Amino acid sequence: MSMHTPLLHVDGLVKRYQRGWPNRQTTFELQADFQIEDPAVVGVMGANGAGKTTLFELITGGNRPSAGRVRVAGQDIHQVRYRERDRVALHYHQSHQLRSFHRTRPAFMLERARSERAQVHLFDEPQFNTQDGYIGFMLDFFRRLRGDGRLVFLCLHPNEPVHIDILSEVCTRFIFVHKDEHRVSRLQFAESLSVLAEHRAVAAYLGKLAPARAARR
Repeated sequence: MSMHTPLLHVDGLVKRYQRGWPNRQTTFELQADFQIEDPAVVGVMGANGAGKTTLFELITGGNRPSAGRVRVAGQDIHQVRYRERDRVALHYHQSHQLRSFHRTRPAFMLERARSERAQVHLFDEPQFNTQDGYIGFMLDFFRRLRGDGRLVFLCLHPNEPVHIDILSEVCTRFIFVHKDEHRVSRLQFAESLSVLAEHRAVAAYLGKLAPARAARR
């Protein structure tokens, strides 16, 4: 990876789900366009159904985009052989069952993964045990991945203060996935949780857990 190549580049990414025939209707749409240059721990939040897991599936190559590309360290993950994609980006979800998607090309026509170990690690609502030092162990694990040059995404659905403490303690930037007035899921970015909570949608989502000093706008 050259010094000018982002660790992750989500380029004009769109995912649509449609139903009906012959007049197809869009029932879900996610749009994302961003890049992250360097190793980081990124906190991800959003209401159920906003598209957080779909975003993770797209980044790891488990879901085919309707448009756009996902490049990890310069390699388009959707051009990587199916069985080698977990050497590029890895999705962790305790209750997640991988969806089955049509494979558009045989594996031999796709690229080999350029890395031996995943460059991007996505943790989708992990369960944090508040006993026996487990939280400290996991936070150290996230920091160690970042220290090893990896990009970490930590998705939580905060419902108690400890979740806010975890995000504030370990995350270096934040993403909020939300549906706009047109019911299109988009991403809101911030460098801190307090800045993110200045947005009305985020403040409403967090409720009493929102940082006390966050201004509402």
